Amino acid sequence: MDQKLPTIKEIAKRLNISVSTVSRALHNHPRIGLRTKMQVQKLAEELHYEPNTLAISFKQKKWFTIGVILPELNEQFFSQAISGIEDVATAQNYTVLIGQSHDSMERERMLVEAFRKHRVDGIVLSMAKNTDDYQHLEVLDKYNIPLVYFDRIPKGGQALSVSSNIRSGAEQAVRYLLEKGHKRIALLKGPDSLIASAQRQEGYTSALKQHGLQLDPDLIKEIDLSPEGTRAALTQLLALPQRPTAILCFNDYVCFDAIQAARQAKIRINKDISFVSFANLPICNFLDVPPLASVEQHPYRQGQLAAEMLLDIVEKRKTITDIKPVILDTELRIF
Repeated sequence: MDQKLPTIKEIAKRLNISVSTVSRALHNHPRIGLRTKMQVQKLAEELHYEPNTLAISFKQKKWFTIGVILPELNEQFFSQAISGIEDVATAQNYTVLIGQSHDSMERERMLVEAFRKHRVDGIVLSMAKNTDDYQHLEVLDKYNIPLVYFDRIPKGGQALSVSSNIRSGAEQAVRYLLEKGHKRIALLKGPDSLIASAQRQEGYTSALKQHGLQLDPDLIKEIDLSPEGTRAALTQLLALPQRPTAILCFNDYVCFDAIQAARQAKIRINKDISFVSFANLPICNFLDVPPLASVEQHPYRQGQLAAEMLLDIVEKRKTITDIKPVILDTELRIF
């Protein structure tokens, strides 16, 4: 027969004290004397007592669990962000549940619903690339489940969010290429459903304007972030009467796909066409021919700040109205 797990009542009975005294002693309440605390904690250890987390959750109306939804865990950017989220959550005794949307709004919707049913205390989300309807996210308000976005955030800029200054990063990248003598610079900007795509184009356009260069719409390509989409866009750029001498890519993964396609077209990388991208992934340091530079977006720090923002609300240290969106400065890292 399985041995029954020890309870607070059993400890109280053995020591001939009240259940409330045991509970307070286990939590180091200042009103409980040192001798009683030591007796309670020693017996609890001998009995291998463990708190009933389910009962605690019901009493406190908290589950000490947060959900995290991101596009792809195998992308280094998001794995670094997860590390930041987990470090903050673990330090505050919260468990992290992770779900991948695989850049599908429908899968994202299913994960939000699953986390809601599992009664997570809050959700940290980096949106799928095709999310253009926020109803499945807005419904969380009804259940008092706070939602914090990171990196891929909704349009409008009013949501609880942590992101990096993409516009500034694009300006830095284009200025760098202009200073190296490039005048025909292309942009692989990503899907229009993402606000980050527009921010890249804004920074790109601003830098060209500052240098007195006219915008050529043929050099701007919307891509869906897939290898096939990137290859198709590169083929279009190479077919132009005046092809670009440099390309600013949506992120390092898009850049890797573009470089591979360029090599297949017998293009000399960073000689015939130079490449600059976003994310500054560690893998860039191990490539034979990396992009010339990449914009650092601080994924670990984004994850940290998003988790801190969420737990400040969950723990009632701050209210939603007290918190403003956080935008981190970007830096161009040259390889």
